[in-house]
Amino acid sequence: MNGTWEAMADPTRRAIVENLARAELSAGEVAELFDTARPGVSRHLRVLREAGLVEARAEGQRRVYRLVPSALDEVEQWCRDVRTFWGQRLDALDTEIARGVRARRDAQGDQQ
Repeated sequence: MNGTWEAMADPTRRAIVENLARAELSAGEVAELFDTARPGVSRHLRVLREAGLVEARAEGQRRVYRLVPSALDEVEQWCRDVRTFWGQRLDALDTEIARGVRARRDAQGDQQ
């Protein structure tokens, strides 16, 4: 998964992935989406391809890229695990805060 994280660390590559999630695009179409020179976009596409996030196929003189959705499965699972981990802890914190509020309310009621 390290290759996936490294590839997705760059904002241009994330934007490319977002665009390829909507539709297959030729290298030229991807390049038109950015102010970056075509060789720079080609390097980004190569990094994404080497990370297994996108695939390319030849259509005549063009290379058409598509997202490989399954390449994001590990990222999605990691996000679920982190969400579960923190969700449980935040739920426990919420319970402790509620107990503290009740204890203060009870203590104030006892003083009156």
